[in-house]
Amino acid sequence: MNTMSDTSIPSLPCYLNGEFSTLRDAKVSVLDRGFIFGDGVYEVVPAYNGKPFRFAEHMARLDRSLAELRITNPKTHAQWHALVIKLIAAYAHSTGATAENTNQMVYIQITRGVAMRDHVMPPGLTPTVFATSNRMAIYSEADRAKGVACVTADDFRWEKAHIKTTSLAAAVLARQLSADEGAVETVMFRDGFLSEAAASNVWVIKDGVVMGAPRDNLVLEGIRYGLIEQLCRDAGIGFELRRIPRDEVLAADEILLSSATKEVLPVTLLDGRPVGNGQPGPIYQQLHALYQRAKQTS
Repeated sequence: MNTMSDTSIPSLPCYLNGEFSTLRDAKVSVLDRGFIFGDGVYEVVPAYNGKPFRFAEHMARLDRSLAELRITNPKTHAQWHALVIKLIAAYAHSTGATAENTNQMVYIQITRGVAMRDHVMPPGLTPTVFATSNRMAIYSEADRAKGVACVTADDFRWEKAHIKTTSLAAAVLARQLSADEGAVETVMFRDGFLSEAAASNVWVIKDGVVMGAPRDNLVLEGIRYGLIEQLCRDAGIGFELRRIPRDEVLAADEILLSSATKEVLPVTLLDGRPVGNGQPGPIYQQLHALYQRAKQTS
């Protein structure tokens, strides 16, 4: 059994409601609506060599998610940026490194706050604000050279997938389906059309065109949505967002996953069958190279 006691929690720096402490020492109320209902939102901001990547886009999505849940953003974008920079420096210091020599993931979470349990949104609550940073694990070139395996499943989540909410039980179940098979992700379909994966967006490539699901309430628009569209435009690669039926996904030349930790990652096995020729394809190679360049110039 994997259990974590207070003493086994890493003593990494974090921020909670105006105070800096460590993951081991920070505590929230058992009546926090994030704990009781999952009534909150989160963002995960990657930082390469100490610099937040596409920070403005992360803040725009945070604003959208908070607005959907009717929670007022407790900080300005400038205040969030200052906090993120401070956490990046604090984590680097805790490891004996400098911020410029680390790649990190900064986690931000905002819940509605603390109140007696009631489904109705209580007015006037003070939001609970939590943030921390940790090392970002990046897929190795060896993993990228062979690609990863995924499985498929029906999308059984709710119809407000565009909110980056902490209510992630459905995503946990979906991701476990792939973990049970030793795969990296679960590619999901709603009513026979591609939606997304448990914790990634999914891209389908056919005849040199990169295709993804539309920006709507059925998909969490990853920060890489806009980035991949931009990279495709700059490289002269076709790009299209539309409803993609399951048979088109299964017949794809290439399939890619995108997320903060995966960046762009080739899928070479889907439900045990090769995608395309079973090797990372040329569009992936282009986008991966362009992504690395974008990281250096952001």
